[in-house]
Amino acid sequence: MPPLSMDMYLPALPEVTDALHSPAATVQLTLTACLLGMALGQLVVGPMSDKWGRRRPLLTGMVIYVIATAVCALAPTAGLLIGFRLVQGLAGAAGIVIARAMVRDLYDGVAMARFFSTLMLVSGVAPVVAPLIGGQVMRVTDWRGVFVVLTVIGVLLTLVVWRRLDETLPPGRRHAGGLGEALRTMGSLLSDRVFTGYMLAGGFAFAALFAYISASPFVVQDIYGASPQTFSLLFGVNSVGLVLVGQINGKLLIGRVSLDKALAVGLAVITLASVALLLMASGVFGEAGLAPIAAGLFVLMSAMGLAMPNTNAQALMRSRDAAGSASALLGTSTFLLGAVASPLVGIAGEHTAVPMAVVQLVCALAAVGCFVGLCRPWQRADEESAPAGTVSRP
Repeated sequence: MPPLSMDMYLPALPEVTDALHSPAATVQLTLTACLLGMALGQLVVGPMSDKWGRRRPLLTGMVIYVIATAVCALAPTAGLLIGFRLVQGLAGAAGIVIARAMVRDLYDGVAMARFFSTLMLVSGVAPVVAPLIGGQVMRVTDWRGVFVVLTVIGVLLTLVVWRRLDETLPPGRRHAGGLGEALRTMGSLLSDRVFTGYMLAGGFAFAALFAYISASPFVVQDIYGASPQTFSLLFGVNSVGLVLVGQINGKLLIGRVSLDKALAVGLAVITLASVALLLMASGVFGEAGLAPIAAGLFVLMSAMGLAMPNTNAQALMRSRDAAGSASALLGTSTFLLGAVASPLVGIAGEHTAVPMAVVQLVCALAAVGCFVGLCRPWQRADEESAPAGTVSRP
């Protein structure tokens, strides 16, 4: 849902500005509103799915998503578009948080980590495909056509969920309480040092990735003079690297190497790549061209295939009986940290890649600090050697 809702719309931004007679800064709020909705919506939908099961909140969210997207296609003003983009994000959050919770319902231990690596296929390919679809839609229609296509996709996904996706949370494992119990459950999760460590480690790693996504068009095209086609090619290659490493993690490493060791390698590579990018961007090795910068970004993004699925799996293994609330905290923290990192990459102007590299390095070091200081994997070696199917925390 996030790449479809966010990235498909990117090629249409200039036309929206002209069509609605609004300044670019106002139109940019349509992206911010959707991102904010997806971040905050998870905090609502996650606990709801722990109380009522997964299917009902997911179907409700998908129906609201379809309606809000259709209204966006008809929006006559920027204000109305911003408002319903917020609703679209809030409803679309159901797909994000409940998908992760359902994985926790169905899998445990190594099997869960392996399935999260499989999901990296979607996570890696969708951000590349979505802008391409949006660009092709813009060739035959206007910006409203993008939302029409999103509406059709939403209807199809809703039908698939309704017909093919079974309930994964049996009544006996649901929570009967309301908002108060949901808040207590989230408080209990956040008081778990290890869960919080994995949540923050994954969130900061994603923030480093989001810094790349936000800054790379400017860095690759404006600073290093690449064409839009070259930028698209490099972005696609980096996404392929993320997918391939994610599959190596799921098919080869998991079951042979502990999740914490694979995660440690991923975080170490991200940190080293960030250091290399900072040294090259600051001119320590002389004038760096596009090729070494692109290589550093490729290594950084590929290593996310080790970091993201393993942080999700390790965190969710701490919360079998509150997977919806745990998934909500994981998703919200990830989105919010990414949203904070995004504007920082341009803080020193438009003529250097140093801010991007600095933000990436700070985020990488924060992720390592949370992993080492809070997760303390060396103290939990016995948990890693436990048979698959056991639960580390009821």
